[in-house]
Amino acid sequence: MKRPTGVTIIAILAIIVGILGVLGGVLGLAGGALLAGGAAGTAGTAASGTLAIFSGVSLVIGVLDIVLGIGLLGLKSWAWTLGVALQVIGLLLAITQIATNNATLGGELLGMVINVIILVYLFRGNVRTAFARA
Repeated sequence: MKRPTGVTIIAILAIIVGILGVLGGVLGLAGGALLAGGAAGTAGTAASGTLAIFSGVSLVIGVLDIVLGIGLLGLKSWAWTLGVALQVIGLLLAITQIATNNATLGGELLGMVINVIILVYLFRGNVRTAFARA
């Protein structure tokens, strides 16, 4: 079956976002190491630990986004499942960020809208059929 245009767009965007996530994760881990090396006291250690956690999550999600993009381009059935899972994770992370006041409401809401749009698209009949998920 021919790949739906929307799947191609999502795949390319996933690869781009994945590359940025990997770069951000690597830079964050490097910055955390520098912060830990030069930090004095508990506050610096805590900050570097928090940065390392967020950077590690960014790195893992970035790699998963790249894998997702490649799988979507190949119409792999597991890519549909991974796409749904990553959108749900994105929604949960955004809700957590809003609930803990760790992000701007507008930015998180925009991310949530994008997650929902992609989820709705992935559940469309022709898209599910393309991934043998009818």
